[in-house]
Amino acid sequence: MSGTGKKKPPLVAERRYPAGKSGPAKKKPAPRKPAAKKKPVRRKPARKNNSLVAKLLQPFRWLLRVIWGVAWRGALVLGLIVAVATGYIYTTLPDMTTLVDQRARGSVTLLDREGRVFAWRGDQFGGMITANTVSPYLRDAVVATEDKRFYRHFGISPRGVASAVRINLREGRGPLSGHGGSTITQQTAKLLCLGEPYDPTSGLSEAQYEADCRRGSLWRKMKEAVYALALEAKFTKDEVLTIYLNRAFLGAGARGFEAASQRYFGKSANEVNPSEAAMLAGLLVAPSRFAPTNNIERSRARAETVLKLMREQGYLTNAEHTNAVQNPASLSEAAAARAGGYFADWVMRSGPDFLTRDTTEDVILRTTLDQRIQRATEEAMKHIFDTKVKEGSEAQAAIVVMSADGAVRAMVGGRDTQVSGAFNRASQALRQTGSAFKPFVYAAALDLGYTYNDYVEDAPLTITEPGAPPYSPENYTRRYYGTVTLTEALQNSLNTAAVRVSEAVGRDNVRAIASGFGIESDLAAGAALALGASESTLIEMTGAYAGILNGGSSVTPYGLIELRLQGEDTPLMEQEGGIGERVITESAARQLTYMMSRVIEAGSGGRAKLPGRQAAGKTGTTQAARDAWFIGFTADYVTGVWMGYDDNTPLSGTTGGGLPAEIWHETMVRVHDGLEAKPLPMITPEPPRPLQPVPQQQPRRRNRGAENAIENLLRDIFGGGRRN
Repeated sequence: MSGTGKKKPPLVAERRYPAGKSGPAKKKPAPRKPAAKKKPVRRKPARKNNSLVAKLLQPFRWLLRVIWGVAWRGALVLGLIVAVATGYIYTTLPDMTTLVDQRARGSVTLLDREGRVFAWRGDQFGGMITANTVSPYLRDAVVATEDKRFYRHFGISPRGVASAVRINLREGRGPLSGHGGSTITQQTAKLLCLGEPYDPTSGLSEAQYEADCRRGSLWRKMKEAVYALALEAKFTKDEVLTIYLNRAFLGAGARGFEAASQRYFGKSANEVNPSEAAMLAGLLVAPSRFAPTNNIERSRARAETVLKLMREQGYLTNAEHTNAVQNPASLSEAAAARAGGYFADWVMRSGPDFLTRDTTEDVILRTTLDQRIQRATEEAMKHIFDTKVKEGSEAQAAIVVMSADGAVRAMVGGRDTQVSGAFNRASQALRQTGSAFKPFVYAAALDLGYTYNDYVEDAPLTITEPGAPPYSPENYTRRYYGTVTLTEALQNSLNTAAVRVSEAVGRDNVRAIASGFGIESDLAAGAALALGASESTLIEMTGAYAGILNGGSSVTPYGLIELRLQGEDTPLMEQEGGIGERVITESAARQLTYMMSRVIEAGSGGRAKLPGRQAAGKTGTTQAARDAWFIGFTADYVTGVWMGYDDNTPLSGTTGGGLPAEIWHETMVRVHDGLEAKPLPMITPEPPRPLQPVPQQQPRRRNRGAENAIENLLRDIFGGGRRN
């Protein structure tokens, strides 16, 4: 076969030639050109295979869609409910001025005899203040302390609530226990009790009602938030703050910052400086604990915290902060004195309840209290207990100072002098009077015609009465002094002599005299009447002695001079004096005063003696020394002192002539400081009369007027002439 062109090389199998033998010459390969460098191809990252996750989530996608659908629809419904509730509350809210003062109780302001305020009772409201007129330091202190974002939120602060919950949980409490995270608006809603006014017929006391308003349940918090939104919608921020400033409770019965400022500093809330403003704002967290009248140092420490917050938030410069810290707030004179707590509680019972303890009005009481005498009395009590009573003793004492007409000038009802609402041993404790009762025995004898110079036998005595065991009184010294004058018998407090006089003049006459002088307690029926077996209160006994000083007329101890409503000039009640009917003759009173002066000058009451001033009085010690008394008077004042234990434990080594007489002396020295010495209204003694012992029996005192009236009535009934 032939072909055209060049011949193709024959297909020859490659041979291997043995070594050393040459074969066909090999053709050298032509050199290759270097391959062009290829550009790297950018590849897309490989997609993760999510098919497994997708398959796992596939069954739940419908659930997520359902949850989302329910959530936004639920939120919408909840929003509509909140909006409707807010709108409804909005329509029920009254104007701002109506919400400022909705106290269930009124207040009582007590003035002393000179018209100065010394105490407050009830819920004090000093008058309306506004956020615009109040001291800017006070407004800033409240905002800095209670709600620093007050002017930026819409009534509730989710950030504040979350922060409060976190703090509560961290401190081991429940999420709603402790810190509440409430805004000022929410606190205002709480103060308004969510619009539910106090109903006295609900069965709850006002304290229980307020406690219920402060409950922190979840449901209550939700209602509070809605009410806060309504307040924000109805009022401006300053109006909400105005309601808060006027409604907040700040301790010591003060409702609102105006009342608190008047109560603690004696000035308007519009005038307080930074340190005073900080102290007032610091009360909001715990009014009773931080009240400056309870503990001024604790209150100042809290005020420093408030001042620090004010500086940090830009309300005070560094210089203002330093000045306020270096010059802390001080109480007004009236607040610092806390005078007459026992007296104030006692005088509050003098008027009708609806104008005193249960008043819904603001009432002003002008009283007989003398703050100088009150301070003197408290200082005397403290001095004796600090210097004469052993440490740890639980013995108590009470003091009453009054004028001869029964006007009470000072009252201390226990060792703790600065109290309110405490048990008052001067007016509430019924105690046996012991020998302090003896002046009424001698008053009965003197009124029947006996004299201070008449004689009585002091010797062993036994009285036997049907149905009763024999009664054999003894003198305190266990000694007997034979025939003595009535003056000597009273001067040395001789028991058997007093019983003999009582039996001679008749127990009924003694009871009549004691009752006439104001001893209203049940008087003993037996012979022990003469030795003070009956019980009485200190104020009753002091009032009875005042009757001796004033010449023999009864007195009713009183403390209320005038009662009027705040803002009105016409009094609703007035009292001009407590002198009543005559009980004994003036001659008998003057003789008895002389006899009692000898008790101090030369008898059992020697420790009560006043330098350069005449005084009269009587000691009293009951069986087993459970009660010790000293009651006496000068020409100016009558003072009674009682000492003993509340549980009737016997006093150790104390009689009426001991510590009670010393308390009386310390009190009267202070009370009479600066007063001119006046003589007592008493007789000038004559030489002793010849020995004429008091007879053992004497006709009972007869009421001639009553007998004549009864006889005339019988004559009218049964006929016969009328006796003139």
